[in-house]
Amino acid sequence: MRVFVALDIPEEVRAAIGALIEKLRPTSKIARWVRTEGVHVTLKFIGEIPPEKIEPIKAALAQIRFPENLSLKFRGVGFFPNERRPRVLWAGIEAGEELGALAAAVETSLEPLGIAKDQRAFSPHLTLARFDTARHKPSASAFDRLHEAISKAGPLEFGSSTASEFHLYQSTLKRGGAEYTRLATFRLAGGESQ
Repeated sequence: MRVFVALDIPEEVRAAIGALIEKLRPTSKIARWVRTEGVHVTLKFIGEIPPEKIEPIKAALAQIRFPENLSLKFRGVGFFPNERRPRVLWAGIEAGEELGALAAAVETSLEPLGIAKDQRAFSPHLTLARFDTARHKPSASAFDRLHEAISKAGPLEFGSSTASEFHLYQSTLKRGGAEYTRLATFRLAGGESQ
């Protein structure tokens, strides 16, 4: 099973991101655009695990105690690793230190189960598109068109939300993109709620 831990985003944020994707889609044939119904804030990508590890993961995540809900604002876009050689187009997330602290708590809770901590610093974002530059060598003008469309898209404000819970998801890779199944929900105050 392929699993990850994430926060959901509200429908109005999802709709605003979908509207931006529709504006940008015609400008980039090399982008693999995400399906907006699957957009989420990843706290920890766990990866492939045997099914018998699910219950211990749920038990570990249920022990997380977090004193307050998280306030998130979704705005702006950027590229990983950079604008010149992008592999990912993302929408930004503004949040206090609490979001990073929650991601760290998830990492720490899973480490005793043999799930390694990420070596990269936590960088909250919403993935909008991926570019397979290894297979398709895009011209500079291909990215210039995308950059121009982004600058013309108007204010890149997608909305805000307050998160009171996080989730364990299974990701099933299919021809049309990944399909996500929620396996468990955890309240930020601790404990499994579903």
